[in-house]
Parts: sequence; structure tokens; C-alpha cells
Amino acid sequence: MKLLYTLIFSVILNIGYSQSSVNQYFEKIRNNEAALTAFFSQMPKGGDLHHHYSGSIYAEPLLEDAISADFYLNTATMEVLKEKPTTGNWELFSTLKSRGELNSYKQKIMEKWSVKDYNHVDYPSDKLFFESFGKFSPAIVGNFGQGLLELKNRAITENVSYIETQLSTIPSNINTDDLTDFNAKLRALAINRDEAGVTQLLDSIYGTLLQRDATVYAEDFNTNFVAKLHNDLKIDDDRFTMRYQNFVLRFMEPVDLFKNLVVAFISADTSSLMAGVNIVSPEDGETAMKDYWLHMVMFKYCHSQFPTVKYSMHAGELTLGLVQPEDLTWHIRDAVYTAGAYRIGHGVDMAYEEKSYDLLKFMAKNNIAIEINLVSNEFILKVKDGRHPITLYKEFGVPIVISTDDAGILRTNMTEQYVLLAKRYKQVSYVNIKQYVYNSIYYSFIKDEQLKKQLISDLDLRFKTFEANFHSN
Repeated sequence: MKLLYTLIFSVILNIGYSQSSVNQYFEKIRNNEAALTAFFSQMPKGGDLHHHYSGSIYAEPLLEDAISADFYLNTATMEVLKEKPTTGNWELFSTLKSRGELNSYKQKIMEKWSVKDYNHVDYPSDKLFFESFGKFSPAIVGNFGQGLLELKNRAITENVSYIETQLSTIPSNINTDDLTDFNAKLRALAINRDEAGVTQLLDSIYGTLLQRDATVYAEDFNTNFVAKLHNDLKIDDDRFTMRYQNFVLRFMEPVDLFKNLVVAFISADTSSLMAGVNIVSPEDGETAMKDYWLHMVMFKYCHSQFPTVKYSMHAGELTLGLVQPEDLTWHIRDAVYTAGAYRIGHGVDMAYEEKSYDLLKFMAKNNIAIEINLVSNEFILKVKDGRHPITLYKEFGVPIVISTDDAGILRTNMTEQYVLLAKRYKQVSYVNIKQYVYNSIYYSFIKDEQLKKQLISDLDLRFKTFEANFHSN
């Protein structure tokens, strides 16, 4: 027994020495981006929890797919389509190639499909980012498998062991033409914050959606799209795991958004691969701003129907100047207090939120994690350094996870997020960063607790190996 205690103490002591050695080296290189890049490239990085599939694929393979399939290119907007529309300047890629113009258009396409060579002058950064999805999305259709393997292989190379990606909206042909009157009724009740009235109307719509086979669409998506791709490609193995989030689009009319939300919750409730639900699209859009509170009540309603389904919410992806000042004061609050979000994505406007200290304390007490996306927030919102609220979240003990958001469009990766974190925020130690890595598994929406434990154990081994190198050297 004495020998056992001696061995355990020796192991703990060595781990302590190793971590201390790593921390000393880390502090030494804090201002050296090249050294930080080498350091974080090798450090285990756990999971990427705020991750959009379509925005995470780099433009190069998407463009090559469009060229190989001989898509039509709009030579004015750089949008691609499989079929030629009746209006606009559309040319086949094969035609451009035969005229010797393909290479020049490739450069123009890359500048519209990603932030490559963006000069911060000619076009608003937020518009460039959000408009890029529509330009390349037709090239994604039919190539989901290729994209998933790209993401998996890049993650393994980068020492990322888990991705929770927002893969695709769920196709649904549920006809809601006879329900359009509910749009005006819901919005009228939302103006007065009449939650009871909204809930009563949602009850009626929900019953109709179930009668119109909402469950069938969810099950078809789970089985014939997600599970088939996931299993056929052998996405999960001993080095990497992936799970999927459903999502709805903020710019849709209330009834159609609620229809998609119900199907998304059913899908997440009935499949172990579907980790949860989210809501996306520009938060400052006209419909998104007008219906924001209504959307929060819709999430709350769906939670009442499917209490085990978890959901993260894009909230507070706003900053001063983007919207009116009063619109910065309540989006995270409503996502947390009204919708009951399990995690918050971005949360950039936290400093402007009404009673922000109370909100931060509530998030910390209830383990509501914040997904920090440094490159994304800098490019889209121009928020970085001391303007970013990450130190507020840290000070109040809110669980922090570090994510990429849309690595393909932003031409970034997980390593760069940690480089910026270390270089910009001196109060964030190596021990803090290591905790953020573990948080990315702790606060994931993985349903299988045994799998989550395995990923934690895998992190333990990876960090032990990583830190041992510093101790020995």
C-alpha cells in the first residue's frame, strides 16, 4: 500500500513539474506569434463547438468541384449555379477556360467566397462574410462526404479530437400556406410580450405540423442523410469524433421558422448523432431584430415539448454602431432567461447588456458556456483586443470554449484562435487555456456519457504526452 501511495505521489509530482515547465515556456513565448503557432499546433485542442459546416470548407475544393461539374458562373457576382438562370451574366466554366479567362476569374471568386485578399476598404466585412454562403452553396450539394472528410483530416492534423458542426437545414415539404395568418397574430402578441398568447398559438401550429408528418421529415433526414454519411464515411474512430447540430434561419417568416424548428427538435430528440439545435443568420437583419423575442419563446416552447434536447444560440453577435444602442441590451439576456440556452455563441455585446454582472453570474452559476470566436468577431464585427468581452466572462467564471466559427471563409484554423488568445490576453494563463480545452468536451452536447468520458481520457493522455516533452527538455 505504501508503494502504491509513493507511485501515485510520484505521478502527480511529475505531472505538476511537466505543467510547470510548459507554463514557463508558454510565458516566455507569449509575444512571439511564430513560437505560439508551433506551440499550439502541437497542443491538444479538444473540440470545436461553434462550427458551421458550409463556412468551414475552404474555397479551393468547392471551386474545383464547381469547375469539374461545369457550373455556370455569374461573372458579375461570382455566384455559381448548376442550371443557367434566364437573367444575368452567366457563363459556363468550360467557356471561360476556352477563352483563357478562367484563372483571372478564380482569383475574383476566391475574394468573394472567402476573406482572401480582402482589403478592408471596398466592401463591408460583415456583408462579404454573410453573402459568401449564397455564392458557393450550390457547389456543396452532392459533396457533403468530401467536405466531412476534409474537416476530419484537418482536425486530426491539428490535434482537434471533436467537432460539433451545423451541417444542413432539414428539407421539408410541409405546406403552411393556410397558416400564414398566424404570422401577423404572433407578431402582434410579441409586440406586447404576451408569452401566454404566443404559446397558445404555437400549440395550435404545433399540432398541425405533427399531423402533417413533421416526424417523417426528421427521421428521413436522420437516417438517409446524416447517419448514412456518417457511417459510410466512418467519421468516428479512435482519433476523432463528430456530432451534428440542426439549425433554423432567422430571416424566415414566423410560421415557417417554427415549422423548421419543430422538425429540428424532433430530429435532435430521436438520433444520437444529432447533438442539438441552433439559430443562425445575421442577428442584425431586419426580420431577425423584429422577431428576436418571438424566436426565444419558440425555443422555450420546443424545449417544453422536448426537454432533453440541448441548444446553443447565436446571441449578442452585435456591437456598437451595427444596431441602435438599445438593441445591445437584451439579446443575450433573452437567449439565457427566456429561451433557456445551454450555450451562447459569440456573446460579443455582453458589456452592453442590461444588468450584465447579474447575467454573467447567472451563466457561471448555471454552467452556461460561452463560445468565443476571436477571428470571426474581429473580421465581422471589428471587435478585438480590449473591446472583446472574453475577460469579462473569465472574471465572472463563465465556462469558456474556444471555437473557429467558419474557418474556411475566414481562412483560419483552431490554432490561430489560441495564438490570438495568448498574445492578446495576458491574464489568460496556460492553466486557463488547458481548462478551455477540457471545457470543449465537458460542455459539448454529446449524448453518450461513456463517449464523453472516453474523449476526456483521450485528452488526459494527449496532454500528458504534450507536457512530458517540455519536462524532459
